[in-house]
Amino acid sequence: MDFATLPLFQAVKKRLNWLGQRQEVLSQNIANADTPGYRARDLKTYDFREIVRREAQQINMTVTGPNQMPGQRKRLRDFTEAETKIPYETRPDGNSVVIEEQMMKVGEAGLKHHLTTELYRKHMALFRMALGKE
Repeated sequence: MDFATLPLFQAVKKRLNWLGQRQEVLSQNIANADTPGYRARDLKTYDFREIVRREAQQINMTVTGPNQMPGQRKRLRDFTEAETKIPYETRPDGNSVVIEEQMMKVGEAGLKHHLTTELYRKHMALFRMALGKE
């Protein structure tokens, strides 16, 4: 049994990917806190319905023989970035990064990452217990 194919673990994996990408975007915002004209960005919210809809759109060719070419694999970008439309404040040089706001978002993303990994760990423990390997 491959746990990676179970919908629950796929959802956890998607959530962790979203949180990881959000951390990356937020760290870029912090790194550019002094760059003139830089606009703060963030990922669009994690919408489960939208992710399921996009997954259904990814149709790739299947190779069934050695003489077939796989073609170009379609891969939609999982999560899109969005510029913060109404920032808390914008400095005269056009930079809209507020360090306190970014640090708050980083802390929030860290807490959600911790929660998601704990859920993953608890579910794995339940599977081990059900299989008698605990």
